[in-house]
Amino acid sequence: MDLRRLELFLAVVDEGGMTRAAKARHVSQPSVSQAIRELEAELGTPLFHRVGRGLVLTAAGDALVGPARQALRDVETARAAVEAVAGLTAGHLELGALPTLAVDPLATLVGRYRVAHPDVTIHLADPRDATELAGLVGSGECELGLTVGSGTAERAHGLEVHELARQDLLAVLPPGTRLPGRTIGLTRLAGFALVAAPSGTATRLQFEDAFAQVGATPHVAVTAAQREAILPLVLAGAGATLFPRPLAEQAAALGAVVVPVTPRLSRAVVLTHRPGPLSPAAAAFVHLALG
Repeated sequence: MDLRRLELFLAVVDEGGMTRAAKARHVSQPSVSQAIRELEAELGTPLFHRVGRGLVLTAAGDALVGPARQALRDVETARAAVEAVAGLTAGHLELGALPTLAVDPLATLVGRYRVAHPDVTIHLADPRDATELAGLVGSGECELGLTVGSGTAERAHGLEVHELARQDLLAVLPPGTRLPGRTIGLTRLAGFALVAAPSGTATRLQFEDAFAQVGATPHVAVTAAQREAILPLVLAGAGATLFPRPLAEQAAALGAVVVPVTPRLSRAVVLTHRPGPLSPAAAAFVHLALG
């Protein structure tokens, strides 16, 4: 099976059409069309339904996406492995991470990695939630993923999971909030107006699970789909929230009142990937993260 045809097939899938795929891969649109026709002829089945001016994957096309990504990654891994004989001097890494891990540990790990391997390029994907991230890693679109939790969802996708660290969750309240002590109970925090991420997200599920542990129902006054707006909302007095320690420390520096909660809350930060050999670039990242 011709690798160039697979590459153009995936370009059509990722870009949503042949014209955009041709532009993204700097080839002519007829070249893309011909590659798809040849691939369909080789496999003996259509890969796309032609719906008006658009394309929709057939069942066969959908089944090809994962193996095609893995085939191209395997070729890149083989090429990079040869180049890596004299050291990791080239390569590319596709890495996904949840938004709440962007400050820590993502930025720190990527910074250390780039210092050690300056010739490796990195693309950081921004999945909406842990489920989407597991799908990106499972499909091969991302080779590595940084997420939170026990790893149950990732293992359900057949992924390998490595716990990197645990992060405490702290209460973050508007500037000037007066508290009787240096901690706050979750039951008392549940009585505050709270700012939270949307239902179904990893952050919101963790938020709800925390209060469920003490039998409390949180009063979510503001649901922020733009999660970068949560801290400004708290600072403006819209409500309180729970943040992992790295984000909570940033909030404290901006004037928020930050205190530990009782009972203590923490979350696991995990690194996940598909089983089997990793590219040299990804293997080096895993080694650095676990070292």
